[in-house]
Amino acid sequence: MHVLSIPTWMVHVSSVIEWIAAIVFVWQYGEVSETRSWRWLSLAMLPALVGAMCACTWHFFDNAPSLDWLVTLQASMTILGNCTLCAAAWRIWSVARL
Repeated sequence: MHVLSIPTWMVHVSSVIEWIAAIVFVWQYGEVSETRSWRWLSLAMLPALVGAMCACTWHFFDNAPSLDWLVTLQASMTILGNCTLCAAAWRIWSVARL
């Protein structure tokens, strides 16, 4: 774990925890507001969480070359996450303007 400094690890880990909390809060908002599109947004946030966890895992194991596939998975999850978040945001917008 010597690849990243302690403050950088704090940022990485707290970002993952914050993202998990955001997913939970968005889901709860969807339940309280009875708007299914907000629950879709919370599900759309999951690929970005997987990508962040891939990055943390790769760094945890000192960027081992045997885990280079995690970098590819992280990039793929980022692309997928951006697309799902865009679709979920569009869905919220389209429902709200009705």
